[in-house]
Amino acid sequence: MSTAVEEEGIRHAYIKASSPRLNGKGERPHRSDEQEFYPLLSYKGDVDLEAQLAEWERFYNLPRQHGAHNAKTPYEALREKL
Repeated sequence: MSTAVEEEGIRHAYIKASSPRLNGKGERPHRSDEQEFYPLLSYKGDVDLEAQLAEWERFYNLPRQHGAHNAKTPYEALREKL
């Protein structure tokens, strides 16, 4: 079975699930979602879910401070690099 990444010539390597030492940059956002987004989620349908997810993503990337960025938001950290 072919996947989209393979069709683009990208090799996809799987790692053990819940392996923060192997995939900390992927696992940490999942933990934030689990602790901060899902408990507040009120599912009323796909359209509402998409709106709530968009609101969470804006909050996560703009006003929410991150320890990985020395208490700066991802947006602030990005602006410093540009």
